[in-house]
Amino acid sequence: MVYFSDDAIMNNLEWVSSLSIDVEPSAVRRSSIICTIGPKTNNVEMITALRKEGMNIVRMNFSHGSYEYHKSVIDNTRQSCLETPGKPVAIALDTKGPEIRTGLMKDGVDVPFTAGHQMTFTTDETYAESSTDQVLYIDYKNITKVLEPGKTIYVDDGVMSFRVLEVGDKDLKVEALNNGKLSSKKGVNLPKTNVDLPALSEKDKADLKFGVEQGVDIIFASFIRSGEDVREIRRVLGDAGKHIKIISKIENHQGVHNFDDILAETDGVMVARGDLGIEIPCSTVFLAQKMMIAKCNLAGKSVICATQMLESMTYNPRPTRAEVSDVANAILDGADCVMLSGETAKGSYPLEAVRTMHETCLLAESAICYPPLFNELRDLTPRPTKTTETVAISAVSAAHEQAAGAIIVLTTSGTTARLVSKYRPKCPIICLTRSAPTARQVHLHRGCYPYYYEIERGTDWQEDVDARLKYGMKRGIEDGLFKKGDVVVMIQGWKGGLGNTNTLRVLHAE
Repeated sequence: MVYFSDDAIMNNLEWVSSLSIDVEPSAVRRSSIICTIGPKTNNVEMITALRKEGMNIVRMNFSHGSYEYHKSVIDNTRQSCLETPGKPVAIALDTKGPEIRTGLMKDGVDVPFTAGHQMTFTTDETYAESSTDQVLYIDYKNITKVLEPGKTIYVDDGVMSFRVLEVGDKDLKVEALNNGKLSSKKGVNLPKTNVDLPALSEKDKADLKFGVEQGVDIIFASFIRSGEDVREIRRVLGDAGKHIKIISKIENHQGVHNFDDILAETDGVMVARGDLGIEIPCSTVFLAQKMMIAKCNLAGKSVICATQMLESMTYNPRPTRAEVSDVANAILDGADCVMLSGETAKGSYPLEAVRTMHETCLLAESAICYPPLFNELRDLTPRPTKTTETVAISAVSAAHEQAAGAIIVLTTSGTTARLVSKYRPKCPIICLTRSAPTARQVHLHRGCYPYYYEIERGTDWQEDVDARLKYGMKRGIEDGLFKKGDVVVMIQGWKGGLGNTNTLRVLHAE
């Protein structure tokens, strides 16, 4: 086996030219895997098996299922962690989000049509339950105000395309661009059109309150179009949910256009390539992906790549070569997490899908040249930096120079761990925290390995710090993250509480 050494390499091109297919990957995966739990996997045994294969975050899709069902996912996840202790597992609630849908077809009958067929799309409630091949109801009241002749309308995830010919008060005259079949309650997309739907539907608000009551860790917020959308979600979460991390899903042209505004408000971003590939030309999705991942990396905020990553493994035990490359390239681009949807929710091979994703991420991480990446991130960081970030930069620099086995971070909110992760150390980041939610949420940041420290704080601050340090070393060695005798870089504060991180120590693991 070949072990890569980046000691003498100073640029990425030289590093890539030295890659070998016989590489021995690092012992542990840095990125996190998100799994959607569905009927095939919603039981304690399967959730435990998914955890063993590499799942870090459980996702609940609130576009489907009842509160009773979603509560069973939460209960089964927590029961799995009780019965089989191990790394903390975060629970994420994915909102349905604002959407546009067609009405019901007359008598419930699907109606075929051919390319060139002309018909009317209307917001007239008269047709809400009696749509035909001549008049189709659309539930977005302002559709006639935001569209103009020549615009395109997609129906049913882009399967059917229509061109707008004329715009009236309540009606649109449209022409079909391809053959298709009109059905009830199909999704409607308006590419390159700014829509004025509310950020949260009444269902979304109820779902968020349910999430707060159930103690979820993360919200995946669908169809975020502006920073104000994120602020609205925070208002709905209220004080009881202020600790919950908000990950904004970018799924349309408006979201991409307002990305900087969204990034300033959100805790992280999901590149949701499904609807995004309908709302913008699919040939440009890769540009949006690379831009958003890069901006998140520079801001030190988590970024998730999602949709169709191993889609064929829903029904096949092996992925396509293109899918494996897609996962690997997301990691090389800088994604903190990668996500499985139908592969684990309804697929026939959920464990194999997670195992494939784990192995691919592990190899992709081994193909990254860390020193020049660190230098780029440091050089592009605006100065002056706050004390916590200065210490994080110094810790990663020291870890590179000392070939450290790990960086140990004592954190309350997870901010210090996030900032260390931003600068992409080559070694693991051991995150010790007395906050159970923080232990689960740091899975959002690449390279972080959380440990929930349950022992109560002692009266002497430094003695308590040293006790946590010993615990972190012990657990890190036991879990194979580093070895006895390795250099360990430690970050701590001069006193307890938020925002006091200011001290760096270089020690040897014992």
